[in-house]
Amino acid sequence: MDRIPVSAVVLTRDEELNLPACLASMTDLVDEIFVVDSGSTDSTRQIAAAAGVIVITHEFTGHSAQWQWALRQLPLQHDWVLGLDADQRLTRELADELRELFRTGGTAGFDGFYVARRNIFRGKWIRWGGYYPKRFIKLFRRDRLVHEPADLLDHHFRVQGKAGMLQHDLIEENRKEDNIDFWVQKHLRYAELLALEEARRRAGMTPTTVQPALFGDPDERAEWQKKTWTRLPRFVRAPAYFLWRYLFRLGFLDGKQGFAFHFLHAFWFRLITDLKIDEQRMRDARTGH
Repeated sequence: MDRIPVSAVVLTRDEELNLPACLASMTDLVDEIFVVDSGSTDSTRQIAAAAGVIVITHEFTGHSAQWQWALRQLPLQHDWVLGLDADQRLTRELADELRELFRTGGTAGFDGFYVARRNIFRGKWIRWGGYYPKRFIKLFRRDRLVHEPADLLDHHFRVQGKAGMLQHDLIEENRKEDNIDFWVQKHLRYAELLALEEARRRAGMTPTTVQPALFGDPDERAEWQKKTWTRLPRFVRAPAYFLWRYLFRLGFLDGKQGFAFHFLHAFWFRLITDLKIDEQRMRDARTGH
């Protein structure tokens, strides 16, 4: 079997640095690839067209909304979908594992599959600090997909039914983040979204579809971590989280790039989020909300 009966979907916007590796990792694997672009001003769409994939343009209003539109409106040929961001690519081992999965009928009885993400920051695999392996559903039956209304920042695929575990890795490497200004500006926007998401969770406005469980599946554990995080005291949790990741979870083994990543992601980003939460509360107090 050369190609597997899977429709791949990739979301893009100004992804000329990342898209070639993403597409190359699955061009000879899946039956069809759709790129849903939300107004790129670089060569993203030309790169996709040159690779022979189907390019569709749709306005971006949020990750969850974009995925919902794509999976409902695209003329997908197959029930199984591989959903990727442009800065993600399959390892050769994962591609071979997927071929074997479909060749042997290993998808029977499953509605989705978790894949371990290998995050690369400025050329360095962030292997320690509890950051690897993090598992996410990336391959799923589209008619069994559940969209999570509580997630404003990170979009996660979830399925009704049974999810299996794939053994090999998905690589996530955003080459635009080699420019640290890009990383900082992106995470300032993310902090705003995360602060709003936490406020909504605290108010019970967006109940999650996943029950939090410390010893559950990857989604249940992630939900337990989010619920626990919202209960921790603001401005204390950021430095505590950094120390936990960097010292107790051995983040220092990731070297100098690892120090920069763990400090920025575990401390700086979380501290900015807490400041954003304070700003929201002060605005609400002034307006009487």
